[in-house]
Amino acid sequence: MIAKSTLTSLLTGFLLVFALVAHAVPREERYLGYAVDQVSGRYLYTEVHRHQYDGSRWLGGNIRYIAPDGELLGEKQLDFRANPYVPVMRYQLKSPPYEELITSVDAKRFVMEQRKAGKAERAAQAVIANQAADSGFNAFLVDHLDDFAAGKEVPLRFAVIGQLDQYRFRVKAVARLTLAGEPALRLRVEPDSLLRLLVDPIEVIYGLESRQLLNYRGVSNVLNPATAKAYVVNISYREKPKSAPVRLPAP
Repeated sequence: MIAKSTLTSLLTGFLLVFALVAHAVPREERYLGYAVDQVSGRYLYTEVHRHQYDGSRWLGGNIRYIAPDGELLGEKQLDFRANPYVPVMRYQLKSPPYEELITSVDAKRFVMEQRKAGKAERAAQAVIANQAADSGFNAFLVDHLDDFAAGKEVPLRFAVIGQLDQYRFRVKAVARLTLAGEPALRLRVEPDSLLRLLVDPIEVIYGLESRQLLNYRGVSNVLNPATAKAYVVNISYREKPKSAPVRLPAP
């Protein structure tokens, strides 16, 4: 018969091991995104991702945008410690010179800022339910992937830093498919207002096993230097397109 003190020690030890496993050492993920023009298929840039996670929680990271010739087009820094869907962030584009920032995030509000042509504008927004900003859009979709797979339509308030405002969007699954050898779900994201008559929808594909973004189709946050307008892109995060340059940056 096991003594009560021994049983207590074993139980305490088990709980300690469980706690250590549950609070695993933060890990880093590195990967590339291959961006091509949605119409012509011309290779535009490579996204170089480095992100830190604590288990499944996204802590923050860095994204560099690299032209086919190796030139740095822009860079983004992300910090999700204050809010899982609204990061403190800074995005800098070299040409044309342009910056987007979320300078502070707390339980009640966050502050967005846009800098261009030597001028800075900022606006504060209240923190509300079903809300995301910038790359928090990806974290929001991943966390609701089971809802989408079950056929539910999830409302989203998305803060657009370039407009210093937030808008109602709706997200729903439109197809199941297999991509890069994995069962996947295609989602459509569009304004939940008359804005959808003026704004093209975004389509994203997520792996149902990896719960990772596999493909993105829509407007880019990288601007065409010749026109100062955003590219419209198809970005693959698994399959390298034939138009990709021979030498790609290391993740």
